[in-house]
Amino acid sequence: MKRKIIFLDIDGTLTQPGSNEPPESAVWAIAQARKAGHYVFLCTGRNYGMLSPLLQYGFDGVVASSGGYIEWQGRCIYDCPMTPQQKQAAMDVLAKNGVFRTIECREGSYTDEGLKEFLRSHEKEGSNSELLRWREQIEKSLNILPMKQYGGQPVYKIVIVSRSSEHLKEPRQVLSEDFSFCIQEENMGGMINGEVVNKKFDKGRAIERVSRELHIPLCDTVAFGDSMNDKEMIETAGLGICMENGSEAVKKLADAMCPSVADHGIRQAFIKYKLIS
Repeated sequence: MKRKIIFLDIDGTLTQPGSNEPPESAVWAIAQARKAGHYVFLCTGRNYGMLSPLLQYGFDGVVASSGGYIEWQGRCIYDCPMTPQQKQAAMDVLAKNGVFRTIECREGSYTDEGLKEFLRSHEKEGSNSELLRWREQIEKSLNILPMKQYGGQPVYKIVIVSRSSEHLKEPRQVLSEDFSFCIQEENMGGMINGEVVNKKFDKGRAIERVSRELHIPLCDTVAFGDSMNDKEMIETAGLGICMENGSEAVKKLADAMCPSVADHGIRQAFIKYKLIS
């Protein structure tokens, strides 16, 4: 059996969104894949500090902050936070246009205090109540702190919630040289949920970096994801697999689909594609 590198998104792929507990079937499959000689990486938009509850399950490496920070066997092989100038420009133009920001540092995340209050005031519109519940869940389970506690640490990524696409026009123009806007396809009650990511990296280029470091060709990489921030890794990997619970847009890009996280999709796919017996 040829050695593979397997990349697993977390939220909606390895776990239910916002959770830190993968199903036992996935934990078993990961352990069996490593015993078979494959490398298994977390490949996530979460920052490194959010990963500690999951590392106990056994991984060879992590791709954090959508590719901005990469570790293999405890050694950093890529580290690319925003420059102070990039961070200030992004923070200023987003705030000017009323876009809510959650900044992700290596070890901590900090969110604008007004976001949940705004969502509560519009809770009955569209799917805003669902978005509010999701925000409250992840802030509790992943220890996202108020922006007033931010101490100036380097920032890798900014998660955004915008009232509408109109509020993103100026930020897109001002930041277009250095940043990409990854917008989720769901439009919750007229709001837009997405990420501002440095153009120097993405999950796809992270797979390329890990592949070179481990001297394993891209054709022997396998990626599992579910949402638009997994687009590049699904396109880059030798085999890109979308979860059944995933975005319709990502399903169209994927080479294959597997059952949802709730239906033990990771285990079923590992067996189907002969990553484990």
